[in-house]
Order: sequence, then structure tokens, then C-alpha cells
Amino acid sequence: MKRTRKQYDRHFKENAVKLSFERQNVSATARELGVDVKMLRRWKSEYEQFKEASFQGQGVPRLTEDQKELHRLRESLRKRNLEIEILKKALGIISTSDR
Repeated sequence: MKRTRKQYDRHFKENAVKLSFERQNVSATARELGVDVKMLRRWKSEYEQFKEASFQGQGVPRLTEDQKELHRLRESLRKRNLEIEILKKALGIISTSDR
């Protein structure tokens, strides 16, 4: 028999973490919510580390604002370099056809 993993949405995780910050006993909070204590502690640690970038979902990288800006700038630079290469090739073709 194949066992399925229970998945929790971002809203549930954020509320669970906020509730665990309000209360001192993480174990009791986890029991009340029906989640494993280790899981709640992992969520709590992720939230402390990434704040609003926590719980992005599967396959979505957690990036800070600086990392997002760096990614955007690198992508822009890659596109500009590609445009320059295309223009160089076009200029080479035009200049040889003029001869």
C-alpha cells in the first residue's frame, strides 16, 4: 500500500509558526494542529531564516531581494550580449555583401 504525504498550504504553515511563537510549548501546539513536532520546528526555523520568502512551494527557490535583483540583472546582461552578437554577425554579412 502506497502511503501519501500530507501537504500543507503556505497559509496554514504561517499561521502554525505564528501560533508557535505566541505559545511557549511547541510540542503542545503541534499536537493541537495535528502535525509532527519536528515538522513544526522545521517550519519555524525556515520562517526565522527567510521570513516572507518562506514556504514558496516545490521547485521555487527562496531568493532574497538582492538575489532576485542579481538574477534580473544577469538575465538582462545575457540578452544584451546576445543582441550584440547578432548585430556583429549582421554587420559582418552586410559589409561583405557591399564589396
